[in-house]
Amino acid sequence: MKYAENILETIGNTPLIKLNRVLGEDFPAMVLAKVETFNPGNSVKDRMALKMIEDAEKNGSLKPGGTIVEGTSGNTGMGLALAAIVKGYKCIFVTSDKQSKEKADVLKAMGAEVIICPSDVAPDDERSYYSVSKRLARETPNGWYVNQYDNLSNRQAHYESTAPEIWEQTEGRLTHFVVGAGTGGTITGCGKFFKEKNPDIKIIGVDTYGSILKHRLDTGETDLSLAHSYITEGIGEDIIPENYDFSVIDHFEKVTDKDGAIYARKLAKEEGIFCGYSAGSAIASLVQMKDQFTKDDIVVVLLHDHGSRYVAKIYNDDWMKEMGWL
Repeated sequence: MKYAENILETIGNTPLIKLNRVLGEDFPAMVLAKVETFNPGNSVKDRMALKMIEDAEKNGSLKPGGTIVEGTSGNTGMGLALAAIVKGYKCIFVTSDKQSKEKADVLKAMGAEVIICPSDVAPDDERSYYSVSKRLARETPNGWYVNQYDNLSNRQAHYESTAPEIWEQTEGRLTHFVVGAGTGGTITGCGKFFKEKNPDIKIIGVDTYGSILKHRLDTGETDLSLAHSYITEGIGEDIIPENYDFSVIDHFEKVTDKDGAIYARKLAKEEGIFCGYSAGSAIASLVQMKDQFTKDDIVVVLLHDHGSRYVAKIYNDDWMKEMGWL
């Protein structure tokens, strides 16, 4: 018989799927989507969530019967919740009011306590989800603060699993890797692996307006005054997490809130791939950069999470009309 001992053994080995219509018939390169919704928690974050927990168990910072505390937009929380259920931990997740209601509801369904914080405050404000999660970790008996932004097990997970899978699936022939960037784990872990294999592979991050990531790569400066609120979920930052190694990133492409939403819907209707907001942004970035690719290129674009977490927003016609995007 072939079966998994538990749900955690089903993480990884997600498919690579050729995109045929959403980019347009005249798009020059072959584009292959690494569809991470096939993970059990329906996102790429399952990989790093399990790795961070396993490493914390090894170094003793997460003890038996402990409580996992984390600030999350939802997907990391889902991965942590799956591991917590199997391993016997409690979870407290802190998220922002910008995130879709579905994400918070799913975390509650998995047994987690969820606390909502305002998104339109500075990262160091005591009300921000960064500050609240740190405080709760200190105040909770036997609590462990995950800190996915600065926990380097995040990027190591992608160096050890995501990138090697893509390398094997493409037989090492990829020329570009395109991925939405937030905590920096996926783009840095994969970028480091690919650059070691072939320094000519271009590592492209997808950023959003209101985020400071592109400015940091282009100028080497961290200008927090450039940060402002935005609607896109799952990418962009108003801080620079320690997971970033900008030396392995070649370019950041900024995408508007509107284009990310529209291309997520196009991806579903034209490819049958039902993914989240950041996936739409990633597809929009490719359209914007179309002239930079050739017929000999093999582009891998990573699609982070599932569309079911955005049904009340980008997949809701009334919400899209309210935004003026439909």
